[in-house]
Amino acid sequence: MATDQALADELVSTIKDWVDRDVIPNVAQFELNDEFPQEMFEQMCDFGLFGSTIDEKYGGLGIDITTYARIVEELSRGFMSLAGILNTHKIGVTMINRYGTEEQKENFLPRMCDGSFRAAFSLSEPDAGSDTGALRCKAEKDGDEWVINGTKMWVTNGTRASLVMLLARTPDDRITCFLVEKEPGENFEGIQVSKKIDKLGYRGLETVEMSYVDHRVPSANVLGGEEGIGNGRRYALSALELGRINIAARAVGVAQAAFDSAMKYAQQRETFGRPIFEHQAVQFMLAEMATKLQASRLMTFDAARRADAGERVDMEAGMAKFFASEAAFEIAMSSMRIHGGNGYTTEFPVERYLRDTPLMIIGEGTSEIQKMVIARKLLERYPAE
Repeated sequence: MATDQALADELVSTIKDWVDRDVIPNVAQFELNDEFPQEMFEQMCDFGLFGSTIDEKYGGLGIDITTYARIVEELSRGFMSLAGILNTHKIGVTMINRYGTEEQKENFLPRMCDGSFRAAFSLSEPDAGSDTGALRCKAEKDGDEWVINGTKMWVTNGTRASLVMLLARTPDDRITCFLVEKEPGENFEGIQVSKKIDKLGYRGLETVEMSYVDHRVPSANVLGGEEGIGNGRRYALSALELGRINIAARAVGVAQAAFDSAMKYAQQRETFGRPIFEHQAVQFMLAEMATKLQASRLMTFDAARRADAGERVDMEAGMAKFFASEAAFEIAMSSMRIHGGNGYTTEFPVERYLRDTPLMIIGEGTSEIQKMVIARKLLERYPAE
């Protein structure tokens, strides 16, 4: 999907200006209190971001993945949690757009594109994170319905979601994705938010554990219809390629913010009668930070461009996510070191950057999982002769 470059640049510029004007000055007042940024969410809806990559016939913007990655970077530069509000929804809308029946697309996509019908992605379980083969959540057929029982973990947007993309095991021991509709709230006819998970960073949006007890889902809500039974894992992994590009772009955004703060502080803070930027030790730190940041951005955009070209990008997205997330943590830590004691206080945003970066290392598959994905693809691309 190609996007007119002038329109893409204009959209990204609009998001950038909004982040500078309305997001960055107001983050601190609710981030530490873990309050949902309702006004910012509503503005993101007005921008059309929740249907950004979906075709215009369903109410989306129809932009390409490269432009989407640029937008995610700008959001994360201001407040990484905004990109998190967007990402789990985008995984859901992407799965329906790629694999849903035409009836499912017509039913769900228009509402999802305007943000009024938000999605949550629910794969992980208390004893099964990235190990999809260990899923215990079960779905059993009962007439024209499926009965769901099980517990899901790490569900972002779980409370506020109107739709949960739920991965469950069917009696034939295969993984299927169910479109679970619900009213926003903690409890809904066999669905309960059993625990709110407090986090080091990534604050301002809920992450919860959800329990399903004899919850009934109509057969029409199996993603992909009858052909979708048993294909849930394949559908999810395909959409997670976009999710990992999102995480990489988030990491670039946070790293950019941490670098910008360090550069500004290094030129203003003086020790021994001169700005600390003039000390070679600080110059070397900033040079390394800038290099890692540039490499992260190039890898992320390379994965996005390949995805736009229709290529499988599980390796490239994994590489970008792995490198950019680890680099973001290192850049945030270096920024804190440059700030010294001030960086350890809540008066400066650096401590938030450092709290937020571990999420990118862990989310959408840890760095170790990415290495496994990369290694498997390397074996496919470079077989022994």
